[in-house]
Amino acid sequence: MLTENGRGIAFGGDYNPDQWSEETWDDDVRLMKKAGVNTVALAIFSWDRIQPQENRWDFGWLDRIIDKLGKAGIATDLASATATAPLWLYEKHPEVLPCDKFGHPVNAGSRQSWSPTSPVFKEYALTLCRKLAERYGANPYVTAWHMGNEYGWNNRNDYSDNALNAFRLWCERKYGTIGALNQAWGTTFWGQEMNSFDEVLIPRFMGADSMVNPGQKLDFERFGNDMLLDFYKAERDAITEICPDKPFTTNFMVSTDQCCMDYADWANEVNFVSNDHYFHEGGEMHLDELACSDALMDSFALGKPWYVMEHSTSAVQWKPLNMRKRKGETVRDSLAHVAMGADAINFFQWRASAFGAESFHSAMVPHAGEDTKLFRQVCELGETLQTLADAGVQGSELERSDTAILFSAESEWATRSQTLPSMKLNHWHDVRDWYRAFLDAGTRADIMPLKYDWSDYKTVVLPTVLMLSAVDTWRLADFAAAGGRVVVGYATGLIDENFHTWLGGYPGAGNGLLRDMLGIRGEEFNILGSGVEGEPEAIRLGAGGEVALEDAAALNGATTRLWQNDVTVTGDRTQVLAMYAGEEADEWELDGMAAVTRNPYGAGEAYFVGCDLDVADLTKLIRTYLAAPAQSQQSQANTDVLHTVRKSADAAFDFYLPRGKKEVELQGVEGEPVVLFQTERGEENGSYTVRRNGVLVVRR
Repeated sequence: MLTENGRGIAFGGDYNPDQWSEETWDDDVRLMKKAGVNTVALAIFSWDRIQPQENRWDFGWLDRIIDKLGKAGIATDLASATATAPLWLYEKHPEVLPCDKFGHPVNAGSRQSWSPTSPVFKEYALTLCRKLAERYGANPYVTAWHMGNEYGWNNRNDYSDNALNAFRLWCERKYGTIGALNQAWGTTFWGQEMNSFDEVLIPRFMGADSMVNPGQKLDFERFGNDMLLDFYKAERDAITEICPDKPFTTNFMVSTDQCCMDYADWANEVNFVSNDHYFHEGGEMHLDELACSDALMDSFALGKPWYVMEHSTSAVQWKPLNMRKRKGETVRDSLAHVAMGADAINFFQWRASAFGAESFHSAMVPHAGEDTKLFRQVCELGETLQTLADAGVQGSELERSDTAILFSAESEWATRSQTLPSMKLNHWHDVRDWYRAFLDAGTRADIMPLKYDWSDYKTVVLPTVLMLSAVDTWRLADFAAAGGRVVVGYATGLIDENFHTWLGGYPGAGNGLLRDMLGIRGEEFNILGSGVEGEPEAIRLGAGGEVALEDAAALNGATTRLWQNDVTVTGDRTQVLAMYAGEEADEWELDGMAAVTRNPYGAGEAYFVGCDLDVADLTKLIRTYLAAPAQSQQSQANTDVLHTVRKSADAAFDFYLPRGKKEVELQGVEGEPVVLFQTERGEENGSYTVRRNGVLVVRR
């Protein structure tokens, strides 16, 4: 994408030259070369500049900036520019606006103020795509296409009449007959049976305290994902017909506070996967959350290198409190993405805006200009990325773990339903907690979409995978029977793909197959955290009756605060590893009841973690029962360090990043140092001191 031989780690960001006078452009190019920038994403929000009136097109300014950048050795990732439409289009065709669930138009003035199911909007958008392809398809400086921008940011759930009509057609394609749809949605409950697809509704506002049919709501989530994916594909295909030889991408939004699309489907439709990731002011969670999000991105990329399309040099401006990054975090976060498999590091945005909604969002060139600590960090980062590229990191792949934590977008959507025993379930956050616990236990897990192939792993973990189909349950059973280890979380396998509750006892997935695997049967859920005076807020765990003496202390004293399963052990060989104990357990009639179990199944085994546990207690469980063998020649023995390995045909690159605020001492590190960022080499061979927010990279 960047050079004639295809080498080099991409480095740059969103560039908005149309916000600045052309006198600024030469200075931008000078500073980009100083920083080592080699690519920019261009024209993301520029439709109104490209087509200022319906019958007038202006490509002159775009021609000039692409040419200026290209001659300076800076490639353009050219956007389809459809993220925002010009105001004249909204004035002429207000019917393209999406609607909220109250029926109010989502008015223009922000981003994505358009309905993806509007045929009128699609016609205008595809005309723009074709115009761009005709003009820039053969331009050597345009090396990739950036379709849309963060699809679904403002129109993920559209309740317009356009959406209603499209949803009815979507349902008809999926179910074929209205009888099948009635069965799937369980419409005999609350008298919702439909006679034809013309009676299908979208879940608009039904009253302040009304509960939406969960099957209907789940399908509406699927529909919204599919409609935006269809829109993306229509844009991509319009350009491909004219310009078939340049790669396409669009920026996902994967972090553990958002993952709004089923990106496992989207990843199949791009040439390279890209992500926008913004850090969380979570103290010690900052780096762990980044690595967790990146682990999922690595799976979407099928283990191949992927692209950071956006992150921030420092503070953003869209949170209630916007903390800046500390010394070294701009570089450290970027190198952490590389450590997790990224071959491109880009920011929003190049130059901080002087006006508009994101004027106080940090940028590569801040308001104070080039003579700033922040811009010097950007330049240091550019040099470091060049060093890594020269060493051969580009194209190397992240070494896989023996353990996969399974992620399901549909289970994440399902946990947001207001019809569950608790409104506090969060599948994605539970994935993150398990991920952090594995790091705290001295190992690292991958995160794999449930719908992908995870059969090569030794252990799979299902945290709050609320929804399991019969097919996926059989996949788990076959995996365990062949010698794998399955770890089932407390709210896993309760409903099928239509949001029907599996019957016969919990967890009932696969018509009881999951229960058979686990050797337990649940009758009720015990939900805590009511805040009612006199009611227990937590329940303690004690050692199980069949735990080896050396393991007895593993979960003794662990605490559950949200959800406990009232279960009976049914398997002849099922071991109780921990049970509920103490006064609070007795208050809820759980004293002595199994909380964590292990059951042999075929050549493998299945664990049931029947209650919520915090990261510290999950860490104890992992260390005692699930610890995987060393993943590389250099085991991540130091739990204060995130250690990853990227491998190519002729080398391995070890990345070491302190997870906390203290510096760490490393001993016995093999290989030649490539990057020592905020790191000192010791007197002894293989010894290093890595300071807070530092990074060590060695090549073996």
